[in-house]
Amino acid sequence: MKRRDFLRIVGGGMGLFSLSSVMPAVGGTRPVVGKTKPNILILYIDDMGYADLGVTGNTQCPTPNIDSIAKNGARFENSYVTACVCSPSRAAVMSGRYQQRFGFDANAEGGSKPVKGNVKGLELSQPTFADRFKAIDYVTGIVGKWHIGSDEPAYLPNSRGFDEFYGLLPHGIGAGKNGETVPIWRNRESAPVPEDHTVTFGKEAESFIDRHKDAPWFLYCAFTAVHAPFVSPKKYETDMAQIEPVSRGKYLAMLSCLDDVIGRIMEKLREHGLEENTLIFLASDNGGPGGAANNGIFRGTKWTLWEGGIRSPICIQWKGRIQAGQVIPHMVTQLDWLPTALAAAGVEAHPEWKLDGVNILPLLEGKTDAAPHNALFWRFGVQYAVREGDWKLVKAHVNDAPRLHNLVKDPGEQTDLAAQEPDRVKQLQGLWDEWNKSNEPPRWVDERWNGEGAKPKKKAARQAKGKK
Repeated sequence: MKRRDFLRIVGGGMGLFSLSSVMPAVGGTRPVVGKTKPNILILYIDDMGYADLGVTGNTQCPTPNIDSIAKNGARFENSYVTACVCSPSRAAVMSGRYQQRFGFDANAEGGSKPVKGNVKGLELSQPTFADRFKAIDYVTGIVGKWHIGSDEPAYLPNSRGFDEFYGLLPHGIGAGKNGETVPIWRNRESAPVPEDHTVTFGKEAESFIDRHKDAPWFLYCAFTAVHAPFVSPKKYETDMAQIEPVSRGKYLAMLSCLDDVIGRIMEKLREHGLEENTLIFLASDNGGPGGAANNGIFRGTKWTLWEGGIRSPICIQWKGRIQAGQVIPHMVTQLDWLPTALAAAGVEAHPEWKLDGVNILPLLEGKTDAAPHNALFWRFGVQYAVREGDWKLVKAHVNDAPRLHNLVKDPGEQTDLAAQEPDRVKQLQGLWDEWNKSNEPPRWVDERWNGEGAKPKKKAARQAKGKK
């Protein structure tokens, strides 16, 4: 069914640069390698609500191309990201480690000025996903949003294992503090700002695949969609013009555009006969921020450790290796992607790398039904949470006591059982405390983690100064 028909029914250049010093350089001309190693493709969506895909319940806007990844592979019912905001989530993807291990709790806006001696970025001692794959002769590329580092040269993508970079460094495409346009970079050089970022990022991804079709590659597509501002080509806004409120329609227009862009990337894989040899990971970096985004039954939004801030619809496809149409109940996170991708490429993760993720390829291939994780952990400044089995302990506001929820019976986290289950509270608190012993304190502060939100605090500060 075509998108427009659906809507009527529902009404409703390129250069090679040195690696980071933390990994050995791979010199010389890259040989053409037979397709024994799979390509690795990450599709990371920005600020998408959990319930905004067709496979998670969206009936207002079709997402057939994104849904196809779930239908041709696996979707996880209890899938999470390790952060409720953008930068820390991306640091976890790149490192394969809980970002709290190196104090990366809050957003890093790409500035070069250290905060209390700490550079706001992914530590140079942390090898990246790209470092790992460049070391085994993969071509490595990133298209889209970086948002995990200082703008000092050593922290930029081309210094962190990526052969090629096209995109932007800060949080998104919205105007800067003084109304300036966010710069676009091709490797280390400034590039023209595209008419539509989502469409152009897709074309850049297609070009990367065209140019490297004969050698194994790792491509990280870090889209700025569907982060505000909600912009898309006019045809998509026209398609969604009947959706109310207007902000929801604009958000869905951007999502619809993104779905088409992902569809064209998938078609490019098929054009070169690469789909069966490409392991694909898809998720949103955090929950929807509320407003236009829909987190479904889950309480909370981006900026909180309620389920609505950290649930993400992880979908994984590898045709011919992963049985199609699986819906897997076990808990997983984006931390699992790096060890899984390495295993797919025939590389065993070394214990000294201290990765927190698990190789879930045996689970995906039906060789085991064992749960990859006994427990998952979160920390966002003063907020924290732990989930073990059906139970979650969560402190989502600076002034709140930890709450206890049974997520099977109460996925919306409405009923606090802490008073009825004090022993369970104590046990889960002890579990989180033990995990947190191995972490660094947050290296910089973002008071939005207090659970009050940035805008009310700014308004209160302005009123205290006598400003309107």
